[in-house]
Amino acid sequence: MPSRYQGPQKPRGGAPDPDKLDRIVAEAHRAREQRLHDYRERALRLYPWVCTRCGREFTRENLRQLTVHHRDHDHDNNPADGSNWELLCIYCHENEHARHVDHAGSDGRSVPTGDAEAATHRPFEALKSLLKDADKKE
Repeated sequence: MPSRYQGPQKPRGGAPDPDKLDRIVAEAHRAREQRLHDYRERALRLYPWVCTRCGREFTRENLRQLTVHHRDHDHDNNPADGSNWELLCIYCHENEHARHVDHAGSDGRSVPTGDAEAATHRPFEALKSLLKDADKKE
């Protein structure tokens, strides 16, 4: 099992290195940008420059408005054959993510975020009785 990041570590026998966390974060941002660039470039080579939802065609001049959508909503799932990708214009891509959030929340649950458990706290559960008690006192 890979070890988990536990924050910046103090160098042995000395003061903490305040720049270490900054370097780690900067490297993570560079790696993310590189992954994004890589799968976008591959998707643009694999598929025609057309939004798969609305059919809008793109040229080099407006290609920045064509995005890569992950069908399973997992941005780390980037198979070489592009089977988890589809090209969407920025408007259809935004609509697809809004639909995903709406669908996931339609049954009263929040959007799934991995292994997180659902909240059990109900802060307004007794609100009706509290309001009735307040009305009786007046």
